[in-house]
Amino acid sequence: MNRRFDSPLFWGNHSPFSSLCGAGLIILSSSRFAFAIISAGAIIWVYALTALVFSSGRPIIPARGKMIILLFLSAFFCGFFMLLLGLFNPLLILGSGFFLFLVPPFILGSEFFENADGVDLFEVISRALLEAAVVGGIILALALIREPLGMGTLSLPGGPGGIIDLVDSNKNENFLFVRIFSVSSGGLLLFGYGIALFRYFREQYGGIPLNKDIPEGK
Repeated sequence: MNRRFDSPLFWGNHSPFSSLCGAGLIILSSSRFAFAIISAGAIIWVYALTALVFSSGRPIIPARGKMIILLFLSAFFCGFFMLLLGLFNPLLILGSGFFLFLVPPFILGSEFFENADGVDLFEVISRALLEAAVVGGIILALALIREPLGMGTLSLPGGPGGIIDLVDSNKNENFLFVRIFSVSSGGLLLFGYGIALFRYFREQYGGIPLNKDIPEGK
């Protein structure tokens, strides 16, 4: 009988946030909203197609070579996404390719497939889409904070230059402390506050104490 995922979506042992394996991808791709849209689309595309192909061929996949096959599948679908994006707008792929290469390592590091053995194909696909949508939503939310506050703009993918600025304002030009949000250090700062809130709500509403792995008396 097929089982279901027994790990909660946000704070489970095999959730994408259990090891923060996607921290680098989230920080780099949330610098601009246009990049965040591309990154979210790539994560959903690669996550879902890798889960579909891997789960469909699971009976013939050897256990010893599972990670190699997962790396090949995720890299293949990521490369195919970049090829399609390059055909649509070559300049856009030049600006976003450096963080799209982090999508396959993120998928392998999320331990999603470690918990997918014996799970029904439909359940695997739906869970993969949910996890990808959650990570993509976090990237989009961070970008909506970082780009307007740090650069005074709001961008979308497209146009002859690869990015279209919907809002172009220099009103924050003299406030250098705001500019920090547009660089990696500002992204790490926001991400750190987000993780602190996440851990608080996990303890309050997830039923998982923060010190559950610390032996009593230490």
